[in-house]
Amino acid sequence: MSIAVLRTFVAKRKEEYEELMNKRNNKSNKKGNQVETPVVNGDTALTSQHDEIGVVHEKETNQPTNEIEDLSKEETKTPSRKVTRELKPPIVLEALAASGLRSLRYAREVDGLGKVVALDNDKASIEACKRNIKFNGASAISKVEAHLADARVYMLTHPKEFDVVDLDPYGSPSVFLDSAVQAVADGGLLMCTATDLAVLCGTNGEVCYSKYGSYPVKGKYCHEMALRILLACIESHANRYKRYIVPVLSVYMDFYVRVFVRVFTSASEIKNTPLKLSYVYQCAGCDSFHLQSLGRTVTKNNSLKHAPGIGPVVPQECSDCGKKFNVGGPIWSAPIHDQDWVLSTLTDVRQMKDRYPAYNKITSVLTTVSEELHEIPLFFSLHNISGTVKCTSPSAVMFRSAVINAGYQISSSHCNPLGLKSDAPWDVIWDIMRCWVKNHPIKEQPRDSPGTAILSKSPQLEANFSRAVAALSKAQVKKVNRFLPNPESHWGPKVRAGRRITSKHISLLGAEALNGAISHQDGNGAVTDKPASDTGATVTNEEENEPSTKRQKTGDGEQASEP
Repeated sequence: MSIAVLRTFVAKRKEEYEELMNKRNNKSNKKGNQVETPVVNGDTALTSQHDEIGVVHEKETNQPTNEIEDLSKEETKTPSRKVTRELKPPIVLEALAASGLRSLRYAREVDGLGKVVALDNDKASIEACKRNIKFNGASAISKVEAHLADARVYMLTHPKEFDVVDLDPYGSPSVFLDSAVQAVADGGLLMCTATDLAVLCGTNGEVCYSKYGSYPVKGKYCHEMALRILLACIESHANRYKRYIVPVLSVYMDFYVRVFVRVFTSASEIKNTPLKLSYVYQCAGCDSFHLQSLGRTVTKNNSLKHAPGIGPVVPQECSDCGKKFNVGGPIWSAPIHDQDWVLSTLTDVRQMKDRYPAYNKITSVLTTVSEELHEIPLFFSLHNISGTVKCTSPSAVMFRSAVINAGYQISSSHCNPLGLKSDAPWDVIWDIMRCWVKNHPIKEQPRDSPGTAILSKSPQLEANFSRAVAALSKAQVKKVNRFLPNPESHWGPKVRAGRRITSKHISLLGAEALNGAISHQDGNGAVTDKPASDTGATVTNEEENEPSTKRQKTGDGEQASEP
């Protein structure tokens, strides 16, 4: 996925550069023979032009006006009024490189890249990285550099030097964000991963606030909220240096979230940041949620001014079920994808299908992302709202048809196969469910339940469940796979490196791998909690096939986490 987005970035960067040069050439032609040297500011969608573009000077007045000489003394035949510049290849920084695998893939698989810098603060990792660079031949040796350094210090001492910065730490990236937003060139790309989803999804809300400056609330949309908390955190760090971000792609995949954002510099644009952030009011009884923007704009005497947001947007108690609200945030409430980038990336991937071993996975995610309602933050689950009123869930097609027939938009979410995004207000959503329950009666529920309170009200809208044309997306009509199964059994995050493997890890590893790991530990003299024979490490087929719904713990009492 990162390679696909990086290829799109290289192409977009070149297009934006050519567009800028054409614009400046047209401007200079209008002024006659006077040619201005363009000054690239933070609003320009190009990267570090002051360092990357070789400026071509005009010759002296006694030489032919149709010839100009660049910095390398190479002559080119160009009209005197045309500004000729050279765009240097982008420079990539992988801040936490380890063995250098990703840096080598970037250098070998992405055309048009310049230098790739691989950093790590572990001496053994850098030695392995250098061996891998040498092993990959001249093409890697000429492009990839490995340095033993603290990524934070290195990025702080190289401000606006890298067109692409890739952060993929173990756990939270919060400690690297402040230096990362300073190292990215204007218009550059920051790629950031967070694997601490237990923190971001609300299990440890106080820890999330200390790391990211936002408090999460629990809901089916928790993985999308994790993306929006991460984006809000990056924006907060960027604003301190008069910079702001523009998300181009944000995805939840497997067991992590990854965002791709462009970083620009503009003191005026950062004033709009409060308009992009919101608090979340989540009802403790039903599934309804509401967003409260941090700021607003006021037009007065033909001037635009910024003001605090007006609130609260909800009463003390939920108008649907009468329960209290939990408050979370602030989160990024602006779009988390750039539709043009997503479609461009998807098109490029399809054209180079043979170069992507994970083609099916990448296209399934990008296809689902391209069909989302980008202006609608968060989503709800059809099964959850059906569970609130204790009724049989309508089919997704029927429910989507009812929303569309009511005059609203609805789409799926890439974070959850059952997730639905809609611009319909919650009173319309619950009216549709009231009409559904009226046609499909349910048993009497306790009087104090949220579902009873919701169904006690008469619907103001008469839902129409007849199938709408747009009830199925284009991908669904074409039967494109959008959510793929795991590639193998017991697939996913394994035990952290250095932890002892015991029989408690059978759900993570499987019986065969567990027996092999314990045998290997015993052979190396490692001591397990119990001998392999006593722990029941040899597992029968019945035990192996029995699903485990609980998250396992390691022998020293800590939860198992990502490798």
